[in-house]
Amino acid sequence: MEHHRQQPRQHHETERLNLYEQWVRDQDIPIIRDYSVWDVRAVELQPWKRKGGVGAIINLHGLELSADTYISEIPPREELKPQRHLYEEMIFVLSGRGATTVWNEGGGKHTFEWQEGSLFSPPLNAWHQHFNGSGEKPARLLGVTLAPVYMNLCNDLDFIFNNPFVFKKRFRGEAGYFSAKGTFSPGRVWESNFIPDVRSFRLLEWDERGAGGSNVMFELSNNIMASHASEFPVGTYKKAHYGHGEAQIIILSGTGYTLIWPLKGGEKTRIDWQAGTLFAPLDLWFHQHFNTGNEPARYLALRAGGSRKFRGIGPAAKSAEGTTVSVKKGGRQIEYEDEDPEIRRTFKAELAKTGAPYLMSRFFPGG
Repeated sequence: MEHHRQQPRQHHETERLNLYEQWVRDQDIPIIRDYSVWDVRAVELQPWKRKGGVGAIINLHGLELSADTYISEIPPREELKPQRHLYEEMIFVLSGRGATTVWNEGGGKHTFEWQEGSLFSPPLNAWHQHFNGSGEKPARLLGVTLAPVYMNLCNDLDFIFNNPFVFKKRFRGEAGYFSAKGTFSPGRVWESNFIPDVRSFRLLEWDERGAGGSNVMFELSNNIMASHASEFPVGTYKKAHYGHGEAQIIILSGTGYTLIWPLKGGEKTRIDWQAGTLFAPLDLWFHQHFNTGNEPARYLALRAGGSRKFRGIGPAAKSAEGTTVSVKKGGRQIEYEDEDPEIRRTFKAELAKTGAPYLMSRFFPGG
């Protein structure tokens, strides 16, 4: 089994660049291209002329530029520059506290406050500006965007960043848009435009994914993009399943590892993680999460598609289909009784190192 806990590293650009890749190079900030980032809270940042503050861009292998990630930090008592762009993005607050003002061209401004753990999404092509609410500490934001798809599809940066069209079906400037109010829809879907703290949001039981885990899907700002938070207990691991390479996972709490391997079989690669680790399961590869620590493990998956409300295009449109159905029945999940026995033996050995209890016996016979 190959172990993988790589530190961020930079790769040289090739000469043959698409529009997005050229734009990334022109930002003149650190670019990380890897399978995982051990701790996004500690990534080195450099001044970002376009946004203000300091930042870095992350292009995780396996996403094939279906989405990208950036880190943006606001110094104490400062703010970033106003932004407007014709691509969706979701923002998770890594540290600090502050506020964001959102408005449509020619419309009134609406401001809401955020803190570490908050999740929100500026509406498509609406103006927005971020402010640091502390006079002493920086505020660090992590954004996941569809910039690669939109830039390369339109092939015109002026169209992306200077487009006056107002998407009134997304955001009409209504008061209370970011009030944190929301409604539950079938399938554990919470429809809202602002999550005050994903780390403490009450999740719902999801027995189909195994290990006594819980989950909630988040749908923000009428996006095609979607996200979900999942948690699983000490001494347990989740069932393996494969996806379509559209999710970027950030660990919110706990320690453990994830195994990934090709759909048609092959060597398993291990990604170790802690709070702050970012990684992306590869397209059409199985992945399986293991909690080896002494506290529940919670993570946030930020996805290029997967909205239950608005179906997107491409593989991400099917991101939720067959997730909890056995591969023997045409689905995408491996049931515990069908998995490689070595997976369980390795997990027990890892728990012996940390002293955490093994609790999988309660979830399947002979476990």
